[in-house]
Amino acid sequence: MHSLTEQLMGHSRARSGTGPVTGPYSGYSLHGPGGIQVVLPEQGVVLGRATQLSPTAVWAEPGDSVEALAHARTVRVCLDVGGTAIGPLTGEPRWSGAGARGSAVGIQLVGISAEQGRQILSVLEEAVLTGSAQPEASPLPVQEEIAGLERIESVLTAISAMNNRGVLRRPGRTVRVMLERLDAERGLLHWRCTEPGAGWGEAPYELEVVGYNSAYRMRLDGPAARGDTLVTRLPERLWRVRHRAHRRVRAPEGLRARFDHPLWKELGRREREVVDLSFTGLGLHVAPDDLVFPGLFLTVELAMAGGESLFLQGEVRHVSAARSDGRRVAGLEVRPRTEQDMVLWSNFVSQSLCPSTRTSEEYLEPLWELFEASGYFNLAGKSAGHFDELRRSFIDLGKRSAQLPHLFCQTVWPSERGAEASLSSLKAYRHSWMVHQLGRRPGKPSNAPEVPGQILRDIYMRTLEHAQGDPEFRWAISYAESTVPFVYRTHVRFAQRMQGIGQGLVMPLRMMDVECAELSGQPVGDLDIGPASIGEKYLLAGEIARTRPACYVEALDFTRDRLELWGTSRAWQGVGLERERRIIVARRQGVPLAALVLELGHPGTNLFRLLDSARLFPLTPEGKRSAYVALLDEARRWFAQRGRSSFVFLCEDDGAYAKAARLHDDPSAQPILWIIPASQVPEFLEHVSEQSVGRARSTPHLES
Repeated sequence: MHSLTEQLMGHSRARSGTGPVTGPYSGYSLHGPGGIQVVLPEQGVVLGRATQLSPTAVWAEPGDSVEALAHARTVRVCLDVGGTAIGPLTGEPRWSGAGARGSAVGIQLVGISAEQGRQILSVLEEAVLTGSAQPEASPLPVQEEIAGLERIESVLTAISAMNNRGVLRRPGRTVRVMLERLDAERGLLHWRCTEPGAGWGEAPYELEVVGYNSAYRMRLDGPAARGDTLVTRLPERLWRVRHRAHRRVRAPEGLRARFDHPLWKELGRREREVVDLSFTGLGLHVAPDDLVFPGLFLTVELAMAGGESLFLQGEVRHVSAARSDGRRVAGLEVRPRTEQDMVLWSNFVSQSLCPSTRTSEEYLEPLWELFEASGYFNLAGKSAGHFDELRRSFIDLGKRSAQLPHLFCQTVWPSERGAEASLSSLKAYRHSWMVHQLGRRPGKPSNAPEVPGQILRDIYMRTLEHAQGDPEFRWAISYAESTVPFVYRTHVRFAQRMQGIGQGLVMPLRMMDVECAELSGQPVGDLDIGPASIGEKYLLAGEIARTRPACYVEALDFTRDRLELWGTSRAWQGVGLERERRIIVARRQGVPLAALVLELGHPGTNLFRLLDSARLFPLTPEGKRSAYVALLDEARRWFAQRGRSSFVFLCEDDGAYAKAARLHDDPSAQPILWIIPASQVPEFLEHVSEQSVGRARSTPHLES
């Protein structure tokens, strides 16, 4: 009787077919003793143990037999799975480490039949169940240990107020529970079991509760369990675990996805229920014979209400273990296929994530009334009349913004009073979204949520989650008024925490109004003022990099390659909107003294004209003293030529020249520039959730 290896090596006929449609590291990584052996039947050798496997690729750590592949363009392999043969399979060698001895070798499989794919996936499913395989594409969770009593109370107070679900972990099972109340005075947590009769078991208790986009794990002692209730002491520590960068929610009832398998067309068109979704993710109920696996690329069609369809391109990132009915959940990372699909997808996901909110195009007049009622127009010593000239451009742009989700998001929380609250964002720079124009109407609408602060949480979530849908998103920025208690608790305190680990910025500045018609009257003297040369632009970029934090440079496009804002300008101008940056330099006898950075934004993008702005940077020690006033007069002329009556000077120094330059600001205001990395946005939204519960009495405003 022939051995299995002899049987495998006896096969010689190769199959032909099309190439795979997967990523380079698809499938499952394999580990542990034994495993799957990769055999080269024509060479009569065992290549080595498989370290990664899918129906489109197998990787192995070869021994001496690697020489058998040295000059091969195609090879045939068989998989020895504990005495069972799969193959022969045809493939093309791929090397890791340039084919050096001991390096990994991969074989890209081609022409695999559906039956062979089913065999491979069956083997892999068994390996997952025994713990010897795991999906190659599965991301690692983000973890944080929380030890401070104030922060622990804040987290658990928010979770109890929002009635978020939780689980009690016991040997062999989990029990659903809910945190009903936190008694801060006595340091106690009151829990309720939502599975009557399930029982609490013995202390200590391992519990996990869900926040905005994270799970919080804790280990708790008594003192007492009684029936369906349990009272425990506050934990000394929490462990926060986040598995996704983007929050997912349950999909609307009846939403179905259709797709064709890219490898095996004979499987036919598949239609499956959508389980959950986010801006970048989709969960589908799949059957075993769908033959999907991590790393597989799919084009998915979603049938929308109203008869429209949108198409998503996605990669399968995870496939769960089979349930009792055989179904699995496949998690996909997705992106819209076209710009029109992007508009449909963005609006659909936003509405699914925050169903109580709307985009602003149907609420533009109510939104203007909200700004009046909330006192937004009175910030920085302004009045409602100051904004009248921007009303028409604000409304015109608002009508267009819903069709430009790659540049704008304007969130409204509607009520019977009109617009109850609003928050906006726009893509101001290549990798940065600016959060702005936060307003909240005083009082309480009839449809107010029971949970305190829910309105503010909803508009923050929809606005910032929208930015997360942009694959270029790296920074969130805002110009915030730090004297507003809500802004201080949320924006300032969070950024200060991130700044301590080098991942955020809170920079005080002055925001000064400059009237274009109000020149300083100061003589220019022997200064030469004109557009910056290439060398002067590089000099400016180096000076900014030397004197400003790295996140400032990156977020505001002050790197050498993005200094002139070309990429962002093209994106805006491509849809008929104004956006540009101009750099002007003051020189004396050919020596550059100071640089003026001017930015223009489309009218109505921000009611405080924050995109019509100027900044000044010294290029020599005497530059500020001798050139700033003249440069600000040049800025007045530049903006006036572009039809602006005023602009904002963003003063990042002591402003000793302000009187001579005829600048104006509100001395009681304390504005800041706020920057956090996009990677911290889920944590920021978690922080907003904590801070908004029971603390939403004062009307917040964002920029001054």
